[in-house]
Amino acid sequence: MRKFRRPAPVDAELDITAFMNLMIVLVPILLLGMVFARITVIDVTLPEAAGESEGEPPRQLELIIRGDSMRVDYPSGVMLRRIPMTEDGEYDFDLLSLVLQEVKRQMAEQGIEQRRLTILSEPAVDYQTIVSAMDTVRSFKALVAASVVDAALFPEISFGDAPATDDSPADAGEVAP
Repeated sequence: MRKFRRPAPVDAELDITAFMNLMIVLVPILLLGMVFARITVIDVTLPEAAGESEGEPPRQLELIIRGDSMRVDYPSGVMLRRIPMTEDGEYDFDLLSLVLQEVKRQMAEQGIEQRRLTILSEPAVDYQTIVSAMDTVRSFKALVAASVVDAALFPEISFGDAPATDDSPADAGEVAP
């Protein structure tokens, strides 16, 4: 009869070099990803409730987004420009950028330093439209010294609900700031 001998137990060595190599590569990549995620955060604020001084109505710039058009008001409630939708049924953000650039230029000529804009939207306006409007009102592409840069328009953005539609005669014309 043959006896079976069991082999003597061998102590296994733990090889963690592959794991360490993974961590050496993975940790910097995750840290860099966190930095880029932090850069894409946009600070927004609630609209101011009070005027700039006692007895004077607030002179805030507003972008009202409705289901069929956009409207730029300055001061609050006084329409500067109505921006209809394009023939494709899309919002015209290029025209909005041009209108806001002109508003910024005219304000600078009058000595008004305005960095705030309030976006007022109807509940039916979709999220992507609001994000596109935010991108448009914050900055525009400008050519400076033979290179294209982002020039600031109104980087301080507030949000609110659009007022109820009012087809009054005061809204029929365009007024310069």
